[in-house]
Amino acid sequence: MSKDTLYVGLDTDKKSIAVALAEALPGGEVRAWGKLANDATSVLRLVKRLQAGGRDLEMCYEAGPCGYGLDRLLNGQPGVRCTVVAPSLTPRRPGDHVKTNRRDAVMLARLLRAGELTAVWVPDPAHEAMRDLVRARGAATGDLVRCRQRIGGFLLRQDIRYAGKLWTRKHRAWLGQLVATLPLAAHRLMLGEALQALDEATARRDRLTDHIAELVPGWSLAWLVDALQALRGFALINAATLAVEIGDPRRFATPRQLMAYLGLVPSEHSTSDRVRRFGLTKAGNGRTRKALIEAAWTYSRPARAPSDTARHAPAVVAIATKARHRLSQRYRRLTARGKRPVIAVAAIARERRARRPAATASSAQGRGQGRLGLGGCARVSASRNRTFLPSRRSSTPSPCNSRNAFGRRAACRNGRGLVSTWIAAGRPPRRRTWRATARPACRRGLMRRQIVP
Repeated sequence: MSKDTLYVGLDTDKKSIAVALAEALPGGEVRAWGKLANDATSVLRLVKRLQAGGRDLEMCYEAGPCGYGLDRLLNGQPGVRCTVVAPSLTPRRPGDHVKTNRRDAVMLARLLRAGELTAVWVPDPAHEAMRDLVRARGAATGDLVRCRQRIGGFLLRQDIRYAGKLWTRKHRAWLGQLVATLPLAAHRLMLGEALQALDEATARRDRLTDHIAELVPGWSLAWLVDALQALRGFALINAATLAVEIGDPRRFATPRQLMAYLGLVPSEHSTSDRVRRFGLTKAGNGRTRKALIEAAWTYSRPARAPSDTARHAPAVVAIATKARHRLSQRYRRLTARGKRPVIAVAAIARERRARRPAATASSAQGRGQGRLGLGGCARVSASRNRTFLPSRRSSTPSPCNSRNAFGRRAACRNGRGLVSTWIAAGRPPRRRTWRATARPACRRGLMRRQIVP
């Protein structure tokens, strides 16, 4: 840390910005500077005042509804480096129950000087515009679903049922004819308005889909969208959703970082030699995770050769074909061992996302985009693809193909009551059994381990 660097924490809201300053260590004080209006003129005046004497500025603020305009404004000034930090990863004291803009700015300045903040990825304006378009299409789809739910709820209350498949053209024509048959005028008016809202939501979704298809070919990540569509379960919208939310996959050094970013890794609460793993963290981007899970459900059906492979590079087609057969077989193996379909699909989505950069790398090389540099994303090791069994002799997990993807015990029933056993790989030196005590383990949550030689 240089003596000439001043660390500035900014807590932004719609109208104002709270400012705090932290001098360089050792012995640098942290103090609140004041408040200014949230506009470009006031911010530039602040930068000019703090740079008196030729000092460099390290500035930060938390990502929020104000967007990235402040970041682009500050990074465009000489001698200023601005960072947008992740609010969910900002360290906070559990006993601190007072929250004000001034205190938050002081905390940001102190943590920025200590290097304890996690920066978020800031997209360029063109990428952000494409992301807004794709998200607008997702919002239009949500509006359409809500319109259908309102109509379906009304028909259910009136005990009006349709025998065929719902929400087809034939069903829409039947709904139009149903309006005139309702006995009450209020119901006829209500259903007519609901059907009009349904048609408008459908038209808006279709228009946004056409806009995405029109703009993607001229986008900087068009090669990524094209490569993703070679994989099973991905068409234009799912592929564009992953591309706009993740960005360039080359910014991730390892597949583990990408899995953690997407929230597709098990949560864990371990201490000493006790290892406990639970469900998915779901700590990443929810839109991306939803697209991956929806696409992974296609592997529950038998693998079939796609019909539009001619437009993809041969290397991309080879990787997609290998993934199609391998992941379909993996889903069948997991479900045959008793895994629930939702757990098997989550495992498929995680492994599939780890392998996907290989296809994008081949597509990038074919289009002059260079190498991906993901450090072996194309070769996911077998031990990483297998689930992990916590070893009872150490805290290091050992691979086991017979356990579920979230480190849970396999429960079974026999004549002596509920028994929960660890399924170990290979030939363990001793057989470990957990037997329920006085009350059933499912009620108490406690078990006594018995070592059987």
